[in-house]
Amino acid sequence: MTQHPVIFIDGEAGTTGLGIRDRLSALPVTLHSIDPAYRKDPAARKDAMAVADLVVLCLPDAASRDAVEMADTLGANAPRILDASTAFRTAPGWVYGFPELSAAQTAAIAGAPRVSNPGCYPTGAIALLRPLIEAGIMDARYPVCINAVSGYSGGGRTMIEAHERDGGPAFELYGLGLEHKHVPEIHLHAGLDRRPVFVPSVGHFAQGMIVSIPLHLDDLNGGVTGEDLHTALTTRYAGQANVHVLPHEATLSAEALAGSDKMELRVHASPHNRQAVLTARLDNLGKGASGAALQNIALMLGL
Repeated sequence: MTQHPVIFIDGEAGTTGLGIRDRLSALPVTLHSIDPAYRKDPAARKDAMAVADLVVLCLPDAASRDAVEMADTLGANAPRILDASTAFRTAPGWVYGFPELSAAQTAAIAGAPRVSNPGCYPTGAIALLRPLIEAGIMDARYPVCINAVSGYSGGGRTMIEAHERDGGPAFELYGLGLEHKHVPEIHLHAGLDRRPVFVPSVGHFAQGMIVSIPLHLDDLNGGVTGEDLHTALTTRYAGQANVHVLPHEATLSAEALAGSDKMELRVHASPHNRQAVLTARLDNLGKGASGAALQNIALMLGL
């Protein structure tokens, strides 16, 4: 009998860790868990890393960096690592875990010893922007503004408990210092030469997300139309199982893909006004977190 690859989730009890653990039932793997009393014990965690083929880190940034240092001390027994934090998404030597990013990305993830799982907001923004820049439709210096709303589950245990206990607020802007930790990730992996303005928000619903990007068509290259934008996205994501380019809709609900690992991209254009809005709809805990992790786990383990 062939032995299944062993996975250790460091941070298994968190929101993303629980989501990954639930999804692993779809793969032929063995999950190695630590007794809950020892989940923060360095010796127990290091022992778990030593027996794992792949370690998935679902930890805060500083703790993820410490965990990688711990894994590196194992030398030849060091496992491959998939990190779900922000710590390594722009770091040299790490492969960005967005298989649909480019034609070569799937193979890069499959062969990488260290992979960083994308953030939820960047997944939508990068999926919309990068194909337009690479097609020559949008200049990399375009002054990009990104608006996004997420369910409160993206804020972690404290926010989840507050919303479920207090019932709100209904809608809240945050990150208004314009230093949100996802901006460097979007800036780099979308292929932008100019730092984007990013305004995130959270609504009083558990799961779901919409990322929207307004555009002035006359500020793009070559008399672009909404149909051109739609064609560029359709061409890039043709044949992709988890990313779908769909027709314009008059209204969108952020909760529609809750529980799904898919992402929907749309172009909403006004030919008369020469304006457009790009939208990406996904589940912040699905394609925006645990669902993306499952894709990367499958690729890294050849499953």
